Amino acid sequence: MASVNKVVVVGNLGRDPEIRYSQQGTAVCNLAIATSDKWTDKQGQQQERTEWHRVVVFGKQAENCERYLSKGKQVYVEGKLQTSSYEKEGQTHYATDIVANVVQFLGGKTNPEQGGEQSGGRQQGYQPPAPPMDDLPF
Repeated sequence: MASVNKVVVVGNLGRDPEIRYSQQGTAVCNLAIATSDKWTDKQGQQQERTEWHRVVVFGKQAENCERYLSKGKQVYVEGKLQTSSYEKEGQTHYATDIVANVVQFLGGKTNPEQGGEQSGGRQQGYQPPAPPMDDLPF
């Protein structure tokens, strides 16, 4: 039986892309993407939960992410899940990343005549909360 490891995420960047280069010179870009679910609970109250996704992009696509993306921008990411472990203060921590195959920039172009805000159908001024940084190895 075949197996499938595929992830699709559409969300907003929680911080500016972080780029570095491997020893072989390959660009590696890390993204923190927020997705949110909204619902009404049994008491009729609006609820919202935000999930944070760690995304790793390689090569020319990584350089384009660093060049054209910034905090708050909306993106479509398609890739696969990959889990890694690392030691911090004597404890083993595990991290699951999305290794991106496709990154598409959404939300329209920046319009300098309108103070740099996004044009297109995206919600203006949305700033997702920053992801927790204490368990990130980078």
